[in-house]
Amino acid sequence: MTISPIVAHLRNYDDRIAVLCSRSSSAGVTAAGSVADDVRRVTYAQLATLVEEYATRLGPHRRLVALAARNDIDSLVAYLGALSTGSVVLLAAEITEELLDTYDPDVVVDSGAPVARRAKSRHDLHPDLALLLSTSGSTGSPKLVRLSTANLMSNASAIAEYLSIGPDDRAATTLPMFYCYGLSVVHSYLLRGASLLLTERSVLDDEFWDQVRSHRVTSFAAVPYTIDLLDRVGFDRMRLPDLRYITQAGGRLAPERVRAYAQLGARSGWDFFVMYGQTEATARMAYLPPELAAEHPECIGVPIPGGRFTLEQVDDDSAAELVYHGPNVMMGYAQSPGDLALGPSVEALRTGDLARRTADGLYQVVGRRSRFAKIFGLRIDLQRLESRLAAAGFTTSCTESGERLVIAARRGADVRSSAEVTAAAARLSGLPAAAIRTCPVDELPRLANGKPDYPAIRSLPGAAPSATRDIRALYADALGLDPAVIRPDSSFVDLGGNSLTYVTTSARLERALGRLPADWPSLSVAELERIPSGNTTFGRSLDPSTLLRAVGIVLIAGSHIGVFTVWGGAHVLLGVAGFNFARFAVTAAPRAQRLHHALRTAALIAIPTAAWVAITLLFSDYYGWQNVLLLNKILGPHDSDTAGHLWFIEVLVLFMVAAALLVRIPFLDRLERRDPFWFAMALVAVTLLFRVQPFGLYSAHDVPFSPLACWFFALGWAAAKARAIWQRLLVSAVMLISVTGYFDVPELDVADRERLVMAGLLVLFWLPAVRVPALIAGMAAVLADSSLFVYLLHWQVYPLFGQHHLAALLAALVAGVAATRVVAGLRRWSLSRGSALESQDFGRRFLSQFREQNVARNRLAGKVIE
Repeated sequence: MTISPIVAHLRNYDDRIAVLCSRSSSAGVTAAGSVADDVRRVTYAQLATLVEEYATRLGPHRRLVALAARNDIDSLVAYLGALSTGSVVLLAAEITEELLDTYDPDVVVDSGAPVARRAKSRHDLHPDLALLLSTSGSTGSPKLVRLSTANLMSNASAIAEYLSIGPDDRAATTLPMFYCYGLSVVHSYLLRGASLLLTERSVLDDEFWDQVRSHRVTSFAAVPYTIDLLDRVGFDRMRLPDLRYITQAGGRLAPERVRAYAQLGARSGWDFFVMYGQTEATARMAYLPPELAAEHPECIGVPIPGGRFTLEQVDDDSAAELVYHGPNVMMGYAQSPGDLALGPSVEALRTGDLARRTADGLYQVVGRRSRFAKIFGLRIDLQRLESRLAAAGFTTSCTESGERLVIAARRGADVRSSAEVTAAAARLSGLPAAAIRTCPVDELPRLANGKPDYPAIRSLPGAAPSATRDIRALYADALGLDPAVIRPDSSFVDLGGNSLTYVTTSARLERALGRLPADWPSLSVAELERIPSGNTTFGRSLDPSTLLRAVGIVLIAGSHIGVFTVWGGAHVLLGVAGFNFARFAVTAAPRAQRLHHALRTAALIAIPTAAWVAITLLFSDYYGWQNVLLLNKILGPHDSDTAGHLWFIEVLVLFMVAAALLVRIPFLDRLERRDPFWFAMALVAVTLLFRVQPFGLYSAHDVPFSPLACWFFALGWAAAKARAIWQRLLVSAVMLISVTGYFDVPELDVADRERLVMAGLLVLFWLPAVRVPALIAGMAAVLADSSLFVYLLHWQVYPLFGQHHLAALLAALVAGVAATRVVAGLRRWSLSRGSALESQDFGRRFLSQFREQNVARNRLAGKVIE
């Protein structure tokens, strides 16, 4: 029988140890000299026998063998045995249905003896073809790399040469055998008669390091993720006297990490080899000599022995692509069984990497053609962005999803926030923050070979929200903001949300999310986007303040028009205003920011009111100049019915401005932050002085419709800050006592006013939400959102309808809704004008970045555009 070259090669090293493996392996090894632990030693002679026996079991015919490889003796023997028969091995992590359906292998080896599906191959196999490997290190894609025996031998020989592998070296298999990098370790070590510690243990396991020490391992291979794990286990403090070198490939390692490990190796007595390769080149194409790693950590080094690089211009990018030439370049790709008959179709490997050659003769990869994304018109180098984020202290993987940059960011020991990552990425890429999605993860998604799993990153929660769940866009539209200012950690309150924008925003959010959490105004954008969508069984949740605003404005306008007589709605709305002021303006934000939010809200009420009053002055004497200033209740005249029609808006604006200025005082600000509830109750106590003593400022008839009614506002404030049941009980008791008898003054038709005010405020104080049919919820949201303009316009609308009171009420409501829509449209138009101006600046930055990119690319070719 003819001895195969593989078996003959193994027998050359006779009794030298080839493999150390677990005793649980089933290859039938019973070698003498085994140690009293769980590791058995297999000599080269024994390995040759096992390989020969396995080849005999496979038979003499050349076939396509699919092998699910593990880091154990069984997989190694099956792999070498199949190659020794001349068969073609399709090496995979697992045998999937897709693999079986696509390539229809003749023999399947998966956790046991080979299963022959046919005695002779039905495939036409090219005589040079020896190995098929996945391009991604997984078995999910039918696209495979076709490698010849010459490819494998030349690459193993080159690696063994520059690593100076000798018979006394021993490598631990820290990477899977089905991955080209892990397989290259097997090839190069067995080629030189060195030994392998076959293990599937992780570097996180203490047992792995026990074996490394006890079996005097001299090297192991690492991908960037392995380096992360080494950092976690305190590798820099380990004493490993037999370690000779560590190799790193499988992805770019940040330069500072390269330098750190090169320096650590120099101190500890081992070398750090940074290597560069692709499956299409069998494994390795370049290496960085260890003595240059600390000084040139950004470089991939020099070509491996027998290989060379050229730099070829890329027409569309004016950049230089790295092209590799050497005997280890693959035969070509296979995407179907018919491709297995093809001969070599590739003479040189276009790596897809953009590179330059330094003055020291080293090659440096500066980007990747396939890792560029075009977002908002900017061409983003994702690899470079990852590197720059790493330099800023963030461990990330970047990809694109439509018009967004998606970043998976590993949560570090310092728990860096998503907002920090987003801000850094926006600064480094030139993109607006709204175009960036940062997804915090405990571990970056990776393929079996340790490389980033970009499809998995794109499917992370929040990475690509649907249009209905794009919270940033929703907030930008509802709040009239530029999307770029809305960060992932921004909440409705942080963004200046107030009672005027609350209704519209909450309605849209509930449509997008389903059931809306009661505390949604304080939740961040990222937290809202992570809420699972869900339909509710009945209607929609309605915030009590929204319901009260809708009912209140209908009661106010209807009573004024004469459709019915139900008074008290305005005083309920004063309590609602205080409640919302405390929720949206008295927050944990800095004093200046709180003041800005409060004054902005007041301005959104005061400016439209003053504008409308000024317009009415052009065609009537309905109001006076005091009303334009919203100071009629202070400046008078107090005896004019029409002038007093705006009392509610005047006192509301006054209360909001006074309250905002109050908590701007440092001493009072500290008191409020120390105990928000008791601070609010103190305000209630102070304002209730005007409940019992008006000090002659207003007539008894005017007191309830003057600034002296500020205690309603204070009660709403206290209710918003009440967290415990006893606190709400206390506020409720004070309210009931205070309202009783308040409207019982001469010439005032009290009717059921007190009971209405009490009932409305109790609803506000006690109900977190009201569940109503969706139609009612929608109508309530529209009316609440339009309440300001309904109040303003109904005074001028209803007289046009004479005695048709119901029609007048409907017309006033419609007019208020229409005016609200017009003002919202004008606000959006104003924002778009501002965005257009900003986009001009964005365009200038784009052109500047484009020029910088061209300058950098031309420098690669030795040309600089000045």
